[in-house]
Amino acid sequence: MAIMDEHHDVLIVGAGFAGLGAAIRLRLAGRTDFAILERADEIGGTWRDNSYPGAACDVPSHLYSLSFAPNPDWSRSFSGQPEIQRYLLDCVRRFELAPHLRLGHELESAEWDNAAARWRVRTGRGTFTGRVLVIGTGPLSEPATPPIDGLDSFAGTVFHSSRWRHDHDLAGARVAVVGTGASAIQFVPRIAGTVRRLTVFQRTAPWIIPRMDRGITPVEHWLYRNVPGARLLARAGIYTGREVSAVGFTMRPALLGVMARIARSHLHKQVSDPVLRKELRPDYTIGCKRVLISNDYYPALARTNTRLETAPIERVEPDAVRTVDGRRHEVDTIILGTGFTATRPPIARRLTGRDGLLLADAWRDGMAAYRGTTVAGFPNMFMLIGPNTGLGHNSMIHVIESQLNYLLDALSKMDTYRVAAVEVEAGTQDAYNDEVQARLGPTVWNTGGCRSWYLDDTGRNTTLWPSFTWRFRALTRHFDPHGYRLTPRTEVPA
Repeated sequence: MAIMDEHHDVLIVGAGFAGLGAAIRLRLAGRTDFAILERADEIGGTWRDNSYPGAACDVPSHLYSLSFAPNPDWSRSFSGQPEIQRYLLDCVRRFELAPHLRLGHELESAEWDNAAARWRVRTGRGTFTGRVLVIGTGPLSEPATPPIDGLDSFAGTVFHSSRWRHDHDLAGARVAVVGTGASAIQFVPRIAGTVRRLTVFQRTAPWIIPRMDRGITPVEHWLYRNVPGARLLARAGIYTGREVSAVGFTMRPALLGVMARIARSHLHKQVSDPVLRKELRPDYTIGCKRVLISNDYYPALARTNTRLETAPIERVEPDAVRTVDGRRHEVDTIILGTGFTATRPPIARRLTGRDGLLLADAWRDGMAAYRGTTVAGFPNMFMLIGPNTGLGHNSMIHVIESQLNYLLDALSKMDTYRVAAVEVEAGTQDAYNDEVQARLGPTVWNTGGCRSWYLDDTGRNTTLWPSFTWRFRALTRHFDPHGYRLTPRTEVPA
């Protein structure tokens, strides 16, 4: 039954790490008037959607978890998708979030009502109003489908890795995998031994380093459960080690040479065929694209039933993929490992701010926000993992928690000073982003000689944070009203 005009102080969109983290922080602060709008029938976000074989995190478990919702029972140093999803479900149970969840409520539109100083949200199952809107949908939620000529004409089965067809049996199938990014290097080894023939279409070879994964011992589990300092020490050690690597990524790309030597040695040890080895050798600076970790991807490509194809795809035919050299690769299943629409998030077409401004129009020349969190023209809207908050070296959970500090402090100040609405000034946002882009200039992501999903259509890096994460934490520790347009409650009709 549709719910009409359900009102809450805070509306959260998305029930992944960001959305659930926001909900937990609200509850811990004694704020219980909120609702979580989730389009799916289950929570989890990225870790619900990406259930392909071999799906796992490439950030160590103790750092890829909420500091205020610790888990001493991770089974491995790098967790797999099922365990991460179980952790998020446990967070819902532990912090009693179920009454706040509105599952199956896909956001169709959200419009700012300036006269009432609130957001009006329409979903497929009802309408909501809220004083504050928190966008926790993340940048990796909408699959990117490549514009390959003839893809719609394919007579077999096509699906994206983030929408894995578990009902489709790959045993004995002739399978084409398009893309060699973070998802593909995880599922390719899992399906290579099942399919009859596997053709992996590679546009750009990724840099791959060994995956230093291991099971966590019973002694470690005991320590993490009974000695809180042990878990905190492990988390701090992982964080510090990864933070040090930011120097190479952001300031001195030449320092990444050590990592490049490790990657080249890894390739040399695992691939003996000189022709295949040459095809798998990247031609750009390590770190320009996401550095991947795997111990079984190279061996999977060396199997007799697997072929790496580096010729560009010309078009898809009903029963084959044709490359520009004229060869036809007959297949009956195509799996797209082609990433997500990170620089053009579809939700931007559904958010309307002050004076009817559509976020997609505000971002016509590229995404931009103040401290990755607030956007000029969109009062009382806080984005989690917004523009230029992504990381190439550390855990996104640290960024999310930093933004949650900013959100909670903003709510507190709005209550204390009886402020109905906060909106960052355009000049404040522009000055901040000019500085961010200047810092991105010398980074390996901008100078490494590759074309990555970090860059938008204009070649501008609108996704990554160009410095240490502790600097971002310092920027977002407190909500500073300077640079914001503040609307007192006295100017808003009751």
